[in-house]
Amino acid sequence: MNKRHTVFVDGQEGTTGLRIHEYLAARPDIEVLRIDAERRKDVAERARLLNAADVAFLCLPDAASREAVGLVANPRTCLIDASTAYRTDPSWVFGLPELHTGQRTAIRASKRIANPGCHASAFILLMRPLVDAGLVPAGQGVTATSITGYSGGGKKMIEQYEAAALPGGDPLLRSPRPYALGLSHKHIPEMMVHTGLQVAPVFMPIVASFYKGLCVSVPLHLSSLKPGATGQAVWDALARHYEGERFIRLLPLSDPDTLASGFFDVQGCNDSNRVDLFVFASSTQVVLMARLDNLGKGASGAAVQSMNVHLGCEEGLGL
Repeated sequence: MNKRHTVFVDGQEGTTGLRIHEYLAARPDIEVLRIDAERRKDVAERARLLNAADVAFLCLPDAASREAVGLVANPRTCLIDASTAYRTDPSWVFGLPELHTGQRTAIRASKRIANPGCHASAFILLMRPLVDAGLVPAGQGVTATSITGYSGGGKKMIEQYEAAALPGGDPLLRSPRPYALGLSHKHIPEMMVHTGLQVAPVFMPIVASFYKGLCVSVPLHLSSLKPGATGQAVWDALARHYEGERFIRLLPLSDPDTLASGFFDVQGCNDSNRVDLFVFASSTQVVLMARLDNLGKGASGAAVQSMNVHLGCEEGLGL
């Protein structure tokens, strides 16, 4: 019989925490430790549960995550942090198993795993293979646009959009809304560190009036890439990097089905832990696109996948 592991979610009432509970609910190999609702802010009780767990997910704001880390004295407890607090900290392992060939080994060995951001996951999965292959120079400035469902904004934003859908609701929330116009989105540091890019990308996220789903697009002039680069060479680099990866699907070059429909389905990976990658190319330009479920591979699914890797479980278990 397989060992039963204990898991605690600190921040169990948030969007990410609730979804992790959904993933774990049918797992006979997992015992979920729960905190009573009235004790959610009881530091001593949180510390007890954090130290009792084999794996603890921190689904908290940055400052609260740092506080939670300070409560853990048991060296056996593995922390998987869903905040931005540790994503560029070299003493924490980035929880993206597909990042490179040694990442799973690092996740398995570490007791401190930083879960990637949703926009960052899509961007990194597109760009890391191209930087590694020398197709995109590390010093190149790139731009990226992300369109995402409103669930990425958490409970407050979900309530706002659900209210806007009712008669008399705020009409401004019914059209796409670009944000982070101060050009300092919190995912940019990890987008640089984990791709190897030395120049911060110009990043434009857009939230729209659908619940979940996310797509990051990166336009590139072939003339700015390695001399002689083609759309096929870009596609080939992605294919080599993700060969055999169960949660990464690379669609055919200039995907005929997408071109035939005339429009891109941002929600095509919803309710899955899959990432779909696309390369649309002409003789002079390419547009790279990555889509995922911002609550799945963009948050809770990625966290559970890293837990599976760390515990030595089948990687797709429960996903």
